[in-house]
Amino acid sequence: MPVDLFDDVVMPALFITNLFFGILLISKKKRLAQFFSVLFLILIVIYGANFVKRSENNLMSFMRFGIYFLFYIIVSVEIIKQVLKTKSVSKNVIIGLMSGYLSIGLIAFFVFVSIEIATPDSFKGLMVHGTAFSNKADSLLYYSYITLLSIGYGDIVPVTAIAQKAAILVGVLGQFYIVIVTTLVIEKYIFYRRK
Repeated sequence: MPVDLFDDVVMPALFITNLFFGILLISKKKRLAQFFSVLFLILIVIYGANFVKRSENNLMSFMRFGIYFLFYIIVSVEIIKQVLKTKSVSKNVIIGLMSGYLSIGLIAFFVFVSIEIATPDSFKGLMVHGTAFSNKADSLLYYSYITLLSIGYGDIVPVTAIAQKAAILVGVLGQFYIVIVTTLVIEKYIFYRRK
C-alpha cells in the first residue's frame, strides 16, 4: 500500500473507528460518552477539512494529536477498571486485558512523541527516511512497545533526561500491568473455576 494512502486515508479511518468503539466501551457512562462523542465530531471535522484541502496545518495536527492522547488515556483507564471490577473471567475479560496492555503502549507512544516534539533529538537511533515527522513517529511507536515489554534492543536510545525518565516509567508500567493486573485476572479465573 502506498505510504501516502495509508497516512492520509487508512490511518485516519482506523483512528476514527477506534474512537467510535471507545464510545461504545464507555456508553453506560453518559457524561464520558458525551465527551467522547464531541471528540469524535471534532475529529470528523478535522479530517474532513484536511481531506478537502489536501494539506494539514500544525494547529490541526496538534489538536488531533491531543484528542488521541486524551482518548487513549481515558480508554486505558476504563478498560483496566472494567477488567479489575469483573467478578468472573470470560473471553471478553481476556480481550479487555490484552486491549488494556496495547492501550498502555499507545499512551507510551504519545508520551514519547510529545517529548520528541518538545525536545527534538531526545532519542538516538530513530529510523528517519526523509524529513517528515511521521517517519520518526513510526520509530517511536516501535520503541514504545519495545520499552513497554522491557525488551530493550538498544537500537533506539533515550538521550535526554526527560526521555530517559519516560522510558523508565513506561518499562515499570508494563511490568506492573503484567504482574498486578494479569495476576488479579488469573486469581479470579482460578476462584471461578473452583466454584
